[in-house]
This record gives sequence, C-alpha cells and structure tokens, in this order.
Amino acid sequence: MRAIHYKIRAWILQFIDLFYPLFRRFMTLQMFRYAACGGGNTVLSILLYFISYNYILQKQMVHLEFVTISPHIAALLLCFFITFPIGFYLSMYVVFQGSFLRRRTQLLRYFMVTIACMFLNYFFLKLFVEKLYWYPTPSMMVTTGLVVSFSYFSQRYFSFRQPRVVTKAEQKFNF
Repeated sequence: MRAIHYKIRAWILQFIDLFYPLFRRFMTLQMFRYAACGGGNTVLSILLYFISYNYILQKQMVHLEFVTISPHIAALLLCFFITFPIGFYLSMYVVFQGSFLRRRTQLLRYFMVTIACMFLNYFFLKLFVEKLYWYPTPSMMVTTGLVVSFSYFSQRYFSFRQPRVVTKAEQKFNF
C-alpha cells in the first residue's frame, strides 16, 4: 500500500511540477502546487455539485426524519464527503510536505478550516441562490472563488504549519 502511495504522490508531483516553469515568475512552487491541487479538487467539486444537484437529487428537497435540506445545500454536503479526503491527501503529501505537526493534528486543523469554509460556502450559497436568485451552479463557482484565499492562508499557517527558517542576518542579532 505504501508503494502505491509513493507512486501516486510522485506522479502527481511530476505532473504538477511540469507546468511550474510557466508560473515561476508569479508564485512560489508551494503556492503553485496549492493552486493546482486546490484547483483540481475545486473542479472536481463543481462537477460533482452539478451532477448531484441536477441528476442525483434532481433538484428536489431532501427530507430526513428531523430536517429538510434544500437541494443546493444537500449537493454541497455530498461534494464535501468526496472532496474532503482528496483535499487533505493532496495538501498533506503534495503541497505542505514539510509540516512538523502530527498527522492527527493536521487532520483536525484541516477539518476545522474546511468547516469554516463550508460555513462560508453555505452563507454565500444561501445569499446567491435564495436572496439574489442566481442559478445554483454559477453561485457555487462564485462562492468557491471567494473562499479560496481564506483557505490557502489558513491551511498554510494553521493546518500545515512549517518550521520558520531563520536567515543568517537574523542569527547575527539573536540574543
């Protein structure tokens, strides 16, 4: 199983890094990997959202014993259960490889940031679909664009925190 993991990780890194020279002037390698992995996971999420909203849920309310969920929110939840583990794997093993935090701490923090992003997604979807009367799929796309920056900085500085590199100039003045 470990061999499969290393092959998948190596293939993903090789594929993503192949395109990095085109963006080297604009962003760091880590930021590019985050954009590529997050972008791929986001495209998957939007595709899954479209399929689940239109074809699985058929734009119908989801009635559970204790609550009724609107179809655009139910589609969001379905997407979450698929893209959460994929996003965590990509973040941990492809983007933020140098984190010193324990895996369960990373998972908990990643989950917390993801839940915060879910609340933002929920808020913006409710706003765009129910108050502004936009179509659900374009609403999901706009919402995703608004949440990406929050997600990147939260994951980088909170979920997958890495040791701070001290420069030689800082070492001279260290008391």
